[in-house]
Amino acid sequence: MSKASLYALGTGDGWVGDRRAHSAFLFRLGENTVLLDCGEPVSRSLRAAGVAPDKLDAIILSHLHCDHVGGFFMLMQGLWLDKRARPLPIHLPAEGLEPVRNMLNAAYIFEELLACELAYTPLAAKTPFNVGNIRITPFATTHLDRLREAFANKYPAAFEAFSFLLETDEACVAHSADIGALTDLDPLLEKPVDLLVCELAHVEPDELFAYLADRPIGRVAFTHLSRPYREKLDELKATAAKALCNMPHTFLMDGDVVEV
Repeated sequence: MSKASLYALGTGDGWVGDRRAHSAFLFRLGENTVLLDCGEPVSRSLRAAGVAPDKLDAIILSHLHCDHVGGFFMLMQGLWLDKRARPLPIHLPAEGLEPVRNMLNAAYIFEELLACELAYTPLAAKTPFNVGNIRITPFATTHLDRLREAFANKYPAAFEAFSFLLETDEACVAHSADIGALTDLDPLLEKPVDLLVCELAHVEPDELFAYLADRPIGRVAFTHLSRPYREKLDELKATAAKALCNMPHTFLMDGDVVEV
């Protein structure tokens, strides 16, 4: 029996056009199931994976880019129509709390219509929280720093983005979400991890492979490949195989399952 499993619901990036869904990952550690990001069409992807919305123990949104949250509101409509009863914890950047509530109200998904409570909790860097037996630690990333530098004077946003460490007594899984620099991975890899789910859209592949080569990682699953990298995927796989040597790794496609 595996210690942890990943179901890749959506492995695409911000572009629309190929057959990949946008970012959404289902993590199972022990008895608990966490949905990390809700890129569209996450509701259909969950159904295809045989996972009913009432089986989710929590939802986490790493940041508020549309390719990570675009399916969230349809998923909430599904909770309403399916009459999910037990409370659903939703962990997200603090700057998203009010907009999410407002959008649900604008879509007439009023809290009075839901059979379950949506328990919102703002993410805070290096402040762990628990989902059942899973201890989850968010870490701030630099993914939105360039936007902050360009637009902070005009838009009152916090420009928050997070990566995550998911731990139980038996397993340790790291998820980069979207990063802005390789150093964003440092806090995830301070100790050995069984699985690293790592994006490959905002960093140079050669530099990423070299960075990972000597790290204490059981397996790497690459995702979120940008369109230029997808167009030369065979070449990218060959480069990774040479750089990572004996480190098990895979380039995720929608529907892939990784167990550790």
